Amino acid sequence: MNTSRNRPPRTDRNAGPGRVRIVGGRWRGTRLDVPDVPGLRPTSDRVRETLFNWLQPALPGARVLDLFAGTGALGLEAVSRGAAHALLVERDAGLAAALTATVSRLSAGDAVQVRRGEAVATASALPAGSVDIAFVDPPFALDLWTPALAALEPAFAADAWLYLESPSARPAQLGARWRLHRELATRDAHCALFRRAG
Repeated sequence: MNTSRNRPPRTDRNAGPGRVRIVGGRWRGTRLDVPDVPGLRPTSDRVRETLFNWLQPALPGARVLDLFAGTGALGLEAVSRGAAHALLVERDAGLAAALTATVSRLSAGDAVQVRRGEAVATASALPAGSVDIAFVDPPFALDLWTPALAALEPAFAADAWLYLESPSARPAQLGARWRLHRELATRDAHCALFRRAG
């Protein structure tokens, strides 16, 4: 590990305030601020690059949900790489305002919607079959995987994809409706991409 004091802040887990960047697509290289907000753990550039390499065939025209958006890196990356639309859900007022400002800066209002609200309540109100790809990466301490996925169930398209981040020591468990496509582990997180079965 390079510990030089002259390096910019790290953008992986537990890096604290700093920046991440959109890795690919039309907004490649765009920097996204990472404020010091409790529970905010932006997915690192390296993990997102791997994830979106896995997802690339499914992205063109996809309807995407970033349920615990934070910096918006996952949803914005998806649209940058060809998804038709992304809904970014964030309960924190400051983060939601920052997301709205980023969408405006990118002139992305036709493809990206920011909704401030509780993730589970928002998920339960989504139209049936309206989500092709969902990113579910809640603050680990809140243990929201089960209620979030239960609320989302009707909204998934028949051939939907689901990306989950959960603690490396206790990965989130899914039922028989989902089959594991790919996974990787970092020091702090288990990162898994699933495809809806059948």
